Amino acid sequence: MKRGLPLLIVAIVSIVILAACGSNASKGDSFKIGASQIVEHPSLDRAYEGFKKALEDAGLDVKFDFQSAQGDQNNLKPISDGFVADDVDLIFANSTPAALSALEATKDARDIPILFTSVTDAVSAGLVTAMDEPGENITGVVDLHPDAIQETVKFIDKYFPDATVGLIYNAGESNSVTQIEAVLAAGEGTSLTFKERTVANSSEVQQAATTLVSEVDLFYIVTDNTVVSALESVVGVANEQDIPLVVGEPDSLAKGGFVTFGIDYYTIGYRTGEMAVQILKDGKSIKDIKVEYPPEIQLFINKKAAEEQGIEWNSEWDDAEFVDTAEN
Repeated sequence: MKRGLPLLIVAIVSIVILAACGSNASKGDSFKIGASQIVEHPSLDRAYEGFKKALEDAGLDVKFDFQSAQGDQNNLKPISDGFVADDVDLIFANSTPAALSALEATKDARDIPILFTSVTDAVSAGLVTAMDEPGENITGVVDLHPDAIQETVKFIDKYFPDATVGLIYNAGESNSVTQIEAVLAAGEGTSLTFKERTVANSSEVQQAATTLVSEVDLFYIVTDNTVVSALESVVGVANEQDIPLVVGEPDSLAKGGFVTFGIDYYTIGYRTGEMAVQILKDGKSIKDIKVEYPPEIQLFINKKAAEEQGIEWNSEWDDAEFVDTAEN
């Protein structure tokens, strides 16, 4: 009986070790996260900074492998495939194209969780079936508040009645198509009319804006990654021609946009990071984490841009949150 005791102890210890190997604790609470985004621009960069800060605040030891597709969706597949080959603990997909690529890459590796943000419509994009039904290995925080476009169109209709609004976007970005459809729907029954121009890459943005000058009274740029990455081109045309430039998020105000009903991308990135903490540290299943909307929107205005675009100030805007143009 006594001779069997050491064997029993060894067996118990072995079971404990094997159990530990099946948990995140086996990695010494050190994690590797693959982070991808379609392009580098202020909004996406802010979301990534917020994501990292949430993990830092939670005290997690994380090694990030950041990869940008440099605006070319063809670059996303090798990036996502590389994350899977490296067996990362989690993928942070920052934009709709990045999230779609990560989901496709993990079709045979559903044990790798994906958290997305800077995604406009996760359902229409095919990332999840419903906001309250996360995918098998994917969930996150969208970047479009349900009221943002509606409030923006109301603002334009109220303060720029009968305006013809110029819309520039990349029709290859599903998030942009969703937003443009929402803009047009919100414009029904208003005094506004709309003119559209589509671009395939950032080098076409300035030409698109220039061709609209004689046809529009105002530009409205949604959170299209291609156009936002070259927003300075639109700003230049808007300032030169005294055309108000309405944008989709506050970071574009720092580039010279005039007004937006927007969100803080750092905040949605941080919230996505908190989800990562729940998964990596607390062991929560991604299936139990619903997709979330941004918490709130508010009116942001760049007063300097208003002056440069020949906009007469309205005292009703005095309570807005003001954003300054960033110094070059």
